[in-house]
Amino acid sequence: MFNHSDQQELFLPLVEGVHETPPWGAFMRNLVARTYARRAFLIITLASAMPTQEPTVIHVSAPRAVKEPPLDFRRLDGLGLHPYGQLRPGRVYAIDEVLDFDNAERLAFQRAALAEMGIRYGRWLRVTAGGAADAWLLLVREREDFSSSAVSTLAAIGPHLTAALRTLAALTQQRLQTAMAQSALARLGVGQLAFDAAGRVMAADPVAEELLPYSNAPEARAGRRLQLLPAVSSALEQACAAIAEGRSEGGTLLLLDPSRNLHLLLRKSDLNLPEPRAVPAVIGTLRIARREDERAGALVLRGIHGLSDREAALAEKVSRGETITDAGRTLRLTDETARNYSKRIYAKTGTQGQADLVRDILSGLTPLA
Repeated sequence: MFNHSDQQELFLPLVEGVHETPPWGAFMRNLVARTYARRAFLIITLASAMPTQEPTVIHVSAPRAVKEPPLDFRRLDGLGLHPYGQLRPGRVYAIDEVLDFDNAERLAFQRAALAEMGIRYGRWLRVTAGGAADAWLLLVREREDFSSSAVSTLAAIGPHLTAALRTLAALTQQRLQTAMAQSALARLGVGQLAFDAAGRVMAADPVAEELLPYSNAPEARAGRRLQLLPAVSSALEQACAAIAEGRSEGGTLLLLDPSRNLHLLLRKSDLNLPEPRAVPAVIGTLRIARREDERAGALVLRGIHGLSDREAALAEKVSRGETITDAGRTLRLTDETARNYSKRIYAKTGTQGQADLVRDILSGLTPLA
């Protein structure tokens, strides 16, 4: 039977801990205190991680051991203990259960190394998130073994830690999807904001966070306000209200900052979000001038259209607004050679001139290189 202390010190930190970086620091500290462990670590490995990627390791020490070095999980891994992956998920193992009693020499080596690391007593717990992630929790003591109460606490935590690991694995997947989308938009210089019907910012991506100022004044409701000139702020609120109420289909353009020629395009939100959800009324989009590295863009053009190095470099420069002859001179080509190159570029890309070429480049993968 779980009591109020268990809920406050262990289970609630497990739920909230998926949002910590790294996760579950508070949970680990509370677990060490509850079990009277001296030191502990939690190893988290995602199934999708590259083989060369180091696992996430959270080290925690009791106050009496805070000056001691953290547990060296790599050294433990090299002792030839019972392979972590073969530990039955959810079962609590004592140190003796992972030692090699079939090889006296190795057993002596293992015991000596553990003693040198200050590990005389320990408990292992493995949890797994259905093939998406694995975690291994180790608690150690030096002078006396863990009490039956401490072992029971660790065993009781197993199912809850498993559920939390599944949540963390799913959250990690969503974070990856979000990061990919934000990275693509950032490469194009695009920033986006979600507004409610009153013009409050519900969410903003990194580009929008960087480009726009936000008011520090507290709001009665959730959300933030953009810090704008009074007339612009009023226009934003009126536009969001009109779009939310259906009096405008969107496409409203606001000049946020004349000094930077920074405009914000507002449209009705069409996001399809799962329940429970807080659907924004309006999506705001802004864009700054940002292009890919020239060499990276030329490589993409060469790969897609079979252009030569010089042809790809010339096409890349033309897409940035340079004339054929100016781009050719930058590349140390004569005007005649540049014009001959341009004809070959048009033929290979299937375009009908400079304007068509620029359109084709800017609407393709090149700006995302």
